[in-house]
Amino acid sequence: MKRHFSLEYWIDDGWYVGGLKEIPGIFSQGETLEELEENIRDAYKMMIEEEVSPQHSGSQTKDILVDVG
Repeated sequence: MKRHFSLEYWIDDGWYVGGLKEIPGIFSQGETLEELEENIRDAYKMMIEEEVSPQHSGSQTKDILVDVG
């Protein structure tokens, strides 16, 4: 299955840096735009694999409140 995402990127100190707008936390970099695209795809695939088979099978989640102001 193929999905479409928006790659938001910029150049920082000669590197292409970017992330997927629809999935916060998926970021990468590359020396070229093509390398950035490849690295972003790899990062997304790694995230999907982690969701399917978590390494910490005993992990739990809890909602918390964080005061930012």
